[in-house]
Amino acid sequence: MTSSPVVRGLELFRVGDFPIYTLTFVRELSPAALLTRMGVDPESVSLRDTAALANDFDDDFYDDEEPVVTTGVEGAWTWAWEQGGVHGLEERILSAVSAGTEAVVLHYNEKPMHWFKYAVDGEVVVDFDTLDEIAPTGQDPARLDAHMRPLGLVPGAWPPLHSVLSLLENAFDIRLTHPREADTPRMTGRLSPLSK
Repeated sequence: MTSSPVVRGLELFRVGDFPIYTLTFVRELSPAALLTRMGVDPESVSLRDTAALANDFDDDFYDDEEPVVTTGVEGAWTWAWEQGGVHGLEERILSAVSAGTEAVVLHYNEKPMHWFKYAVDGEVVVDFDTLDEIAPTGQDPARLDAHMRPLGLVPGAWPPLHSVLSLLENAFDIRLTHPREADTPRMTGRLSPLSK
């Protein structure tokens, strides 16, 4: 009997069809703590497998105002996956999730673009998107240069396809197994709307 090879990293986002998503990765934080810091509705939190997730949220799964979020742990990182929202990009939420630790957020949409943020202890250190030429901002925008330059993520240049995914893999050893492939219940919930 042969088993399929385990794919490390973020390969599923290179080959899968995910038109919009926001991934939040936080080092050494429990899934429950990550959901709390992100502002999850406590009454919606539960361990759910794929079938329960579909039953409980049905058509609301991709809601952009109150997105459903799924969590898990891979290596040193706890992740939260929004398949319709952008809560992880919100400065207030990123500050909360990175307090006392570090966090990486990656947003993707079909424009196409990736938006990357790296925060340490509540402060955004590096922030850039790929909708235009690379122009990092933040408290220390050159902090990840040694990882970014070999990937073609150079200020003033257009980014190569999937280079931001490679940045997360190479600089942070981030990976994520699709929850359906893991076939185990994951802590899930609905995020509260962002305040206007």
